[in-house]
Amino acid sequence: MKILLLGKDGQVGHALQGALASLGQVISCGRKEADLADLDALVTLVRQHAPAVLVNAAAYTAVDAAESHRDVAMRVNAEAVALLAAEMRTLGGWLVHYSTDYVFDGQKAGPYIEEDLPAPLSVYGASKLAGEQAVTHSGCRHLVFRTSWVYGAHGANFAKTMLRLAQERTELKVVDDQLGAPTGAQLIADTTAKILQKVLGDAGFATRATGLYHLAAAGEVSWHGYATYLLQVAREMGYPLTVAPGSIHPIHAASYPAVAKRPANSRLDTGKLCRTFGLTMPPWQEGVRELVTTMKAKESAREST
Repeated sequence: MKILLLGKDGQVGHALQGALASLGQVISCGRKEADLADLDALVTLVRQHAPAVLVNAAAYTAVDAAESHRDVAMRVNAEAVALLAAEMRTLGGWLVHYSTDYVFDGQKAGPYIEEDLPAPLSVYGASKLAGEQAVTHSGCRHLVFRTSWVYGAHGANFAKTMLRLAQERTELKVVDDQLGAPTGAQLIADTTAKILQKVLGDAGFATRATGLYHLAAAGEVSWHGYATYLLQVAREMGYPLTVAPGSIHPIHAASYPAVAKRPANSRLDTGKLCRTFGLTMPPWQEGVRELVTTMKAKESAREST
């Protein structure tokens, strides 16, 4: 079976290369091989490979820059995705696509379910919503996974930034009035592979399983709580932190202005995904501890060479 992976150099795409390997032949493409802004070339690529499964981990993810580059964000996150869906419908294959908690306005009191009405606050959120809607309305067999607060050992993210700053500064100020679940790129990739194995092995089940799902780690935390736990684990593992435990100060999001508005509530209910595929999402703390362990091992390996 041929699997075409787009976005191989991103956090999730990097993890997917290994996770998908047991399912078939994986053709991994980065921006050089598959630029989602070049729609004609994108269609040519899909037709050239004619995959049984297309996994799209590529996206325009510059949330603040999207406010002034709406056309590019919409082309990559919506128009290109619509073309991918149309091509996979023609091929009769599966399209796996990733979306975001930013499709919601964050005003709900509890975790969001898939049926809640989207109301994006930003251009980025609107472009991702348009992309997922294009997939769900295309008629192709699909799995759309909304996720949140993604991190990994590969690429740039909040966790790696906090670890760096905690070794450079004596105090940190971190937002405490936005809630979500830090979700590891490896968890997303491994869950994707498990689900694909299920749907590809059972045609009847696959028909029922096609759709939109929330995929995130279990539990909830603020950015401040996330940073506090992350640095606690890093301290336990011997990171030379210059920030004392009591010097990570909570602040309101309004005190840390950004160009694009972020949802205050990014909690995603994963009940539908767990029930449908017989899965249990691990607590967010587990993945964060694994990240610090992995990064510490890599650092130790570099020091020993």
